[in-house]
Amino acid sequence: MTRYVFITGGVVSSLGKGIAAASLALLLQARGFSVRIKKLDPYLNVDPGTMSPTQHGEVFVTDDGAETDLDLGHYERFTGRPATRMDNITTGRIYKNIIDKERRGDYLGATVQVIPHVTNEIKSFVLDGHGETDFVLCEIGGTVGDIEAMPFVEAVRQLGNELPRRHAVYLHLTLMPWIPAAGELKTKPTQHSVKELQALGIHPDVLLVRADRPIPDAERKKLSLFCNVRHSAVVQALDVADIHDVPVAYHREGLDDEVLEAFGIDFAPRPSLDAWEAFRSRAASPQGAVKVAIVGKYTGLKDAYKSLTEALGHAAAANRISVEVDWVEAESLEDGDLSALKEVDAILVPGGFGERGSEGKIAAARHARENDVPYLGICFGMQMAVVEAARNLAGVADAGSSEFGRAGSPVVGLMTEWEKDGSRERRPQDGALGGTMRLGAYPANLEDGSLIARIYGTTRISERHRHRYEVNMAYRDKLESFGLKFSGTSPDGRLPETVELEGHPWFVGVQYHPELKSRPLEPHPLFVSFVAAAAGRH
Repeated sequence: MTRYVFITGGVVSSLGKGIAAASLALLLQARGFSVRIKKLDPYLNVDPGTMSPTQHGEVFVTDDGAETDLDLGHYERFTGRPATRMDNITTGRIYKNIIDKERRGDYLGATVQVIPHVTNEIKSFVLDGHGETDFVLCEIGGTVGDIEAMPFVEAVRQLGNELPRRHAVYLHLTLMPWIPAAGELKTKPTQHSVKELQALGIHPDVLLVRADRPIPDAERKKLSLFCNVRHSAVVQALDVADIHDVPVAYHREGLDDEVLEAFGIDFAPRPSLDAWEAFRSRAASPQGAVKVAIVGKYTGLKDAYKSLTEALGHAAAANRISVEVDWVEAESLEDGDLSALKEVDAILVPGGFGERGSEGKIAAARHARENDVPYLGICFGMQMAVVEAARNLAGVADAGSSEFGRAGSPVVGLMTEWEKDGSRERRPQDGALGGTMRLGAYPANLEDGSLIARIYGTTRISERHRHRYEVNMAYRDKLESFGLKFSGTSPDGRLPETVELEGHPWFVGVQYHPELKSRPLEPHPLFVSFVAAAAGRH
C-alpha cells in the first residue's frame, strides 16, 4: 500500500521545500522504490498560467497540458518521472471543483463548508491517481501559519489518522538562523514553527533544518527535546554550492534513513547514486568555458527562466564545459547599443508575452545573424527571429506580430485553431486567457537532413508547447527564398515548429519549449548542440 510523506515549511518561505522533496524522491528511487511527488499550492488562482513570472517564477508545463508550479520542474529533473496535471493543485482549483459540484446539486442540499467539503476535495486529490506507487511525497506551499494554507494542513492531518498506522510521515523544513551579534545559531524560530504545527494537530516525525554552518550537537539535542522529535531525526540541511549537490548531502546527513525509519522500514538497500555523482563530477570539472547571453524581459527574477538555466547546466556538463549566463534586459538593446552582446559566445532569446522588449529581442536576433553568433530562439524568441529576417532579409519592412496590435504584415499572428489528438481545438480571439493556449506535448515532423533533424537524430519528435501566436505560414516561401528554412512543422503541415538559417554556423528557432524536458541525466540534445556551438567559437 502506498505510503505518504507530507512536507511543510516554517519560519520563512523560499527555504527549498521543492528541492527537498525532489531530493528525497531521488534517494528513495535510488533505493529501488517507486515515487511520485505532488504540490499543493495555497493561492486562489486556478493555476499559475495567468500569473506574472516576476511574481511566481516560470510556469512549468506538463505533457498533458497542465500549467503548474515551477517545483514540478525540479520533481521531473531529479526523478526523471514526467509530471501530470494530477501532480499540482491550487486552492482556486479546489474551490472551483466544489462550486461546480454545488451548482450541479451534487451535495444534495448540504451546507458546503471548509470541513468536510474542502478538506475532502484535497484528500481526494492526494490519494487519487498514483496506482501502486510505493511513496507519494506531498509538498504544501507557503509557510505554516499562513491562513490560506490552513485547509491543506488540516487535510493532511486528517489523512494521518485515516491511513493505516505508519503510512503517513510528516517532514518539517525550518530555518536555524545565525545571529552575528550573539555568535550563535538560534533554535527558537524552529521551536515556534513546530509549536504552531503541533497546535494544528501535526507532530513532525523528521525536522530538516536549514543552516549556513554546521549545527552543534547541543542545538540538535535542544530541538529534539523541545520539538518532541527523535535526536537522530533532527537532520541538518547545510547550504551547498549547487542544488544538484543536495541529494547526496541529505543522504550523508541521514534524511532518507530517518524517513524510512519513521515508516518502520529497515529492509531497504543503500541508494545507488553512481549516475548522479558522475553527472556532478562532470559539472564540477569543466575543461573550458563559454558565455551565453539570455535576452529576456523578466531578468529581474531568475526563477522566471529556471528550466532554461537548468537545461544550460545539463548541456554544460554533457560538454564538460562551464556556462556563464549574461542576463541582458531586452529593453536595454532598443536604443541601438548592443555592447552587452559583443563578448558573448552565444545568444538565447526565450519565451515571453507582450510587446515590451520585443524590439530588443529582434535586435539580438539580427546581431546573431549578421555576426555568425550561435542563436537559439525559443517560442517568442523564434517569432522575433522570423520578424527580424522578414524585415532585414526579405524586405518586408512592416513585418510584425498581431500580438502587439494591427501589423502591416502580420508575420506572426493569433492561432485560433489547431489539431490535438485527432480533433480540432479552437480558441476565440476575445476569449478567456487562462488555459487557452496551445499547451502540452505535440508531435512535429523535421525535414530529413536539416540541422535540427541531425541534432535530434530523428525526424519525428514530441515537445511541450505554451503559446497563443504562431509564425504565419503565408510568408514561408518568401522567407525560405532568403535562407530562413522552415525545417519542422506539425504533422498536418499547417503549423511551423522550427526554423533555421542556411549558411549560418548555428541559428535555430523553435516554437516549443525544449528546456522543459531536459534533465541532468538526460540533457536535451538541442541545448547540448547549442552549447557545443558556443564552445566551437573559441
